[in-house]
Amino acid sequence: MAQENTLSHAIVGQDTLLKQAGLVLGGSLFIALASQISVPMIPVPMTLQTLAVLMVGLTLGSRLGAATLVTYLAQGAMGLPVFTFGMNGAAFFGPTAGFLIGFVAMAWLAGLVVEKGWAKGPITTVLAAVVISALLYIPGAIWPMFIAGAMGIEAGWVGLSASGIWAGFIAPFLIGDVVKSVIAAMIVTGGWAAIRSIKR
Repeated sequence: MAQENTLSHAIVGQDTLLKQAGLVLGGSLFIALASQISVPMIPVPMTLQTLAVLMVGLTLGSRLGAATLVTYLAQGAMGLPVFTFGMNGAAFFGPTAGFLIGFVAMAWLAGLVVEKGWAKGPITTVLAAVVISALLYIPGAIWPMFIAGAMGIEAGWVGLSASGIWAGFIAPFLIGDVVKSVIAAMIVTGGWAAIRSIKR
C-alpha cells in the first residue's frame, strides 16, 4: 500500500479510522498554528504556513494530506481564525484565495511524491518540495488575474497584469518558499533517518 511509504505510517500506523482522523485533525491544527508565525525575511516577512502544508503532505501522504487541507479550509470557512494572521473564511474573497485552494493540491502532490518513492533522500526531497511550491503560484496567480473579477469581486488587486502579479504575488516570496522547502525536506528526511537508526 502506498501509504506505508509515509513517515506517519512508520511512526503511528494508519490502519484505523480513528488514527487517520487524529492525524488529519492534528495536521490541520499544526498548519493553523504555523500560519500565525511570522519570521523576518528579505524582501518580506514569511509565515510558516506553506512549510506546514509541505510537511503535512510529505509526512501523511497524498490522501490524508489532501484531507487535512480540506479540513483546514473548512475550519476557516466556519469562521475559525486559522488562516494567516488570524483570518477566517473572509480570506476566500481576498487576494490569497487562490493559494488557499491550491494548498489542497500542494499537500496531495507532496504526498504522492513520497508514496511513489521519488523523494528518497535529502536532495530529491528538496527538489520535489521546491517544484511543488512553485506550482502553488499557478492557482495563486489565476485567482486575482481572472477568477476574482469574473465572480464580481472588486478590489485593487483584481485583474492585475502579469507584471503586477509577478511583483505583488510571486517575486517577494520566492526566496522564502525555497528556504521553507529546504527546511520541510530536511525535517522529514531527518525523521526517516531517526527511525532507521532506532530500528537498527
